[in-house]
Amino acid sequence: MSLRARLALLYTSIVGGILFIFGMAVYISVSVTLIRQVDARLEWAAETVLGSVRADALGVTSLPELNLFSDVYIQIWGKNGQLASSSPNISGYTRPLDPVGVQSSRLGFRDVTLGDTSMRVLTVPMVYRNTNRVVGVLQVASSLAMIHTIQKVLLIVLFIGAAISMVIAGVAGWISISQALTPLEAVTQTALQITRADDLSRRIPYQGPEEDEVGQLIKAFNQTLSRLENLFNTQRRFIADVGHELRTPLTVIKGNIDLMRRMNCTDEESMDSIESEVDRLTRLVGDLLLLAQAESGKLPLANELVEIDSLVLEVLNQMRILTKDRLRLTLGEIDQVLVCGDKDRLKQVLVNLIGNAIQYTPTGGEVIVGVGKVDNRARITVSDNGPGIPPEDLPHIFERFYRGEKSRTRTKEGKGFGLGLSIAYWIVRNHGGQIEVSSREPSGTTFCVWLPLAQNNCHEK
Repeated sequence: MSLRARLALLYTSIVGGILFIFGMAVYISVSVTLIRQVDARLEWAAETVLGSVRADALGVTSLPELNLFSDVYIQIWGKNGQLASSSPNISGYTRPLDPVGVQSSRLGFRDVTLGDTSMRVLTVPMVYRNTNRVVGVLQVASSLAMIHTIQKVLLIVLFIGAAISMVIAGVAGWISISQALTPLEAVTQTALQITRADDLSRRIPYQGPEEDEVGQLIKAFNQTLSRLENLFNTQRRFIADVGHELRTPLTVIKGNIDLMRRMNCTDEESMDSIESEVDRLTRLVGDLLLLAQAESGKLPLANELVEIDSLVLEVLNQMRILTKDRLRLTLGEIDQVLVCGDKDRLKQVLVNLIGNAIQYTPTGGEVIVGVGKVDNRARITVSDNGPGIPPEDLPHIFERFYRGEKSRTRTKEGKGFGLGLSIAYWIVRNHGGQIEVSSREPSGTTFCVWLPLAQNNCHEK
């Protein structure tokens, strides 16, 4: 059974159950009300008759006329169990209207059947005043035929009304559910088309309000498709980039080995080239393993007090050796800054950012590194006056293997893999901070790292 049919059946069943409970309540309420009206009429008739009866200690001495009501039947039974009087409308009926009531001589109502007629009978003991002596029994009865007719008509009306209501509810439920599920059919068809065509660029169109459940579902599904598309594109680019990065050093190694075999000797230049390419492969594999461990949560980070200003000075002294007077590596504003984190990983962030700036800054340029405080956060800035980054590349620079080759080209040594910024991004993010980049062609690029300041003992964090 389809979801549409199940929901329509459930909706119809709920409506049917509600109508059944409502119908039972109406039927019982009407029946009780009609019976109470009959009882009130019988009580009034009994009071009227008892007000006219005269009796002494020996029995009933004076009987009133009992032709008060055409639809009420009255009998008066004497102390000896003989019928003393009855209303004209049952003058030929000599048996008690309620034999059980006559024998018990107790006040009460009973439903009895006389022939084919249902009767409501009130039995009232006739007691001599100021004593408990019963001198007779009064029975007042009324037919229940009209009440039974009303009950039958009411049952038919309720049944027909419930049936019509359930049919209408079922049809309305089917139509409304079909309209509600129509967008879900579009989701299914789009998913099947994506599966058959392997095209994650498709999106599900939706014309309804975005705040309802279906709109939120389609929005979430489209967002999932977008993330999957980005993931698969990243995966394809990652595989292509890894293949490209591995192909060059492997080709160099293979060429040098072939050359050494042909020359049947050990060439120091070839050995140096092989060693250099092996070092490149080692760094590449190390960076990939680091990213894999980081993204899987298996890379622990220390939590200790780190002096960022001292760390920056240490890194600058080491990086000045790499510049070889090619450019100026300058310390900008500096303030004493303490953060909680992993000193080695934070140093890796600084090395990556400063090394990246040195790599893309032309000869004679300048790289400026600064450290300061803004509110309750530490700010580390690395600025260069290189060619800058195109606006279309800025959203992607923290992706693995991504490099904007139009302006920030690879160095001749080819030591970059496009992983440094990805590693730096992960380290900063897992220290509770964030890393930002701003660039304007051709005036240079600025990376800004924000880290929360140390508030207390880092080990109690």
